[in-house]
Amino acid sequence: MNFEYTEEQIALQDTLRRFFSRDYGFEHRRTVAASADGFDRSAWKTHAELGLLALPFPSDQGGLDGSAIDVQLVMELLGRGLALEPYLATVVLCGSLIRDSATAAQREAVLPAIAGGEALLALAHYEPGQRYDSDRIATTATRAGTGWRLDGAKAVVLGAPSADRFIVSAVAAEGLSLFLVDAGAPGLAVRAYPTQDGARAGDLQLAGVEVAADALVGKAGDGLEAVERALDHANAALCAEAVGIMGALNEITLEYLKTRKQFGVPIGKFQALQHRMADMVIATEQARSMATLAAVRADSKDPAERRRAVSAAKAYVLQSARLVGQQAVQLHGGMGVTDELIVSHYFKRLTMIGLTFGDMDFHLGRFSDSLLAA
Repeated sequence: MNFEYTEEQIALQDTLRRFFSRDYGFEHRRTVAASADGFDRSAWKTHAELGLLALPFPSDQGGLDGSAIDVQLVMELLGRGLALEPYLATVVLCGSLIRDSATAAQREAVLPAIAGGEALLALAHYEPGQRYDSDRIATTATRAGTGWRLDGAKAVVLGAPSADRFIVSAVAAEGLSLFLVDAGAPGLAVRAYPTQDGARAGDLQLAGVEVAADALVGKAGDGLEAVERALDHANAALCAEAVGIMGALNEITLEYLKTRKQFGVPIGKFQALQHRMADMVIATEQARSMATLAAVRADSKDPAERRRAVSAAKAYVLQSARLVGQQAVQLHGGMGVTDELIVSHYFKRLTMIGLTFGDMDFHLGRFSDSLLAA
């Protein structure tokens, strides 16, 4: 197979690299992380102007007909730039869910708004005590006149504080279903907090939240399949983001080994450290191959094939990320864990990726189960 990028993809890479080097430096990111929003709305507008927000959507709904490989390219560079903007939550997770599972009217109303940077969405699916099981949902949806009434709680909703609308999962008589809920809906309360990597999340309480009939995403009872498909897209994107971070850590660590001196020579001259650096580079390239596999399979119409490839990639990438992240910190010595050094922020983000939408043990288990079922 040919894994070379097209001219358009290479041009997009170059544009994003220039943006992060010129307008989204490390100190700027630290300032943005401490702000009320927790991300840069002007950078989000720039993402819209560059077409990043429209990338995975159909052209007849304001999109650019991009593939999962295109999203992989963007996520890798967002990882290198340690971007705080809710691209994963809004575009990859909620955007793919609306694109693949919503009604035509919902797609026409929501996707162009996402593509234009006018709407921020968040998926409210996981619940307290649920861990990573997608089907353990206690939130209920009951008929209320011509609409629905939602009651329950959601935990660690990525991008919740800034979201304009939520996609909320709830159990109806027909089965697990999804609903679009406005952030200001009566009965909906959001408790916001920062995460360890500088981003924002929140817990939701839904007490008698009433929504209209057209708030139902797709069909009642089809929610589980839609959520699992969207989570597979998100995990493939997280693999790419992790690879971008690992590549950046390799470059930073190599430069440090060339400049830090011990006994009058750069420590990069020591063979033991050269071996560790080589292990980091090899792990990153192997992880890149697995992330590409996940991106290729993310659009598969076969759920079993998609799930198996994504879980295999996530488990392998997380294993590689642990090695690269820990080695980068150790090779920098005590400075590697200080807030003033970008290495510690990369390490925190890799740690959060390892806990988002399934950790290594979860995906190893899911992959092994898929082999038994094959």
